[in-house]
Amino acid sequence: MRLDGERESTNIDDERTSGGGGRAPLKIGIGGILLALGALYFGVDPKLVFSLLEGSGSSGQQSAVVAQQPVQGPDPQKQFIARILGSTENVWTSYFQQMGRTYHEPRLVLFSGGTQSACGYAQTSVGPFYCPADHKVYLDLAFFQELKNRLGAGGDFARAYVVAHEVGHHVQNELGIMAQLDRQGLEGQRGATGASVRTELQADCFAGVWARRANDARNILQAGDIEQGLNAASAVGDDRLERQAQGSIVPDSFTHGTSAQRVNWFSRGLKSGDIRQCDTFSAPAL
Repeated sequence: MRLDGERESTNIDDERTSGGGGRAPLKIGIGGILLALGALYFGVDPKLVFSLLEGSGSSGQQSAVVAQQPVQGPDPQKQFIARILGSTENVWTSYFQQMGRTYHEPRLVLFSGGTQSACGYAQTSVGPFYCPADHKVYLDLAFFQELKNRLGAGGDFARAYVVAHEVGHHVQNELGIMAQLDRQGLEGQRGATGASVRTELQADCFAGVWARRANDARNILQAGDIEQGLNAASAVGDDRLERQAQGSIVPDSFTHGTSAQRVNWFSRGLKSGDIRQCDTFSAPAL
């Protein structure tokens, strides 16, 4: 990705050195903790992931506690995140202005080990998430290494996709979609066609809208970037992760959609750059 000319967002709270995010020891390998983190973010029961790790002989290795570590010197990952967040701010501020609305920028919290949010206390195993109660995205940067090593979805654009997906949830919040789901009692509804899957697929589509508009404005994408994003979307489908973990899939447990669905909706946003193409709630088929 070409990000040298992108501004860095100032809406980042770095809690990694604050000393306030400690957590109790967990009897599972560090890789298992962080892979479960990814599973939760991408909508798979972490018990399935632990089962997969046990099958590969990884769960008993290197029990560890994810602890706060001081960050010294330049921090390329933080700089990257700040530039991606700044790009999303530019895109969504402009888009909302076109709709005659005001976009209120979210804050992004970097943490290690655990953190307190308005949605409750979150440990590393919760994974990257958006909390609508405080309008913040929460991210442990260690997730990206697991995304690359365990799920085979590395690269700059794979990381950008994660951030853009979470910001996509903030866009849903800004548009009143989350409040409407809450009023209807549908938020968190599982199942292959449930509200949870539709919410997550729409966030994928919004991530694609960001990428299209950011590239049109600043030419940020390079050869291979789109493939990285599509690979990340495919790698984290409910069906693929469940099949890896237990050899079968359970559609009634889906929360984020299949690999094909995630690729499809991300691609819709990327091709169109239009949130009107992201109405997963009215789509008869996902």
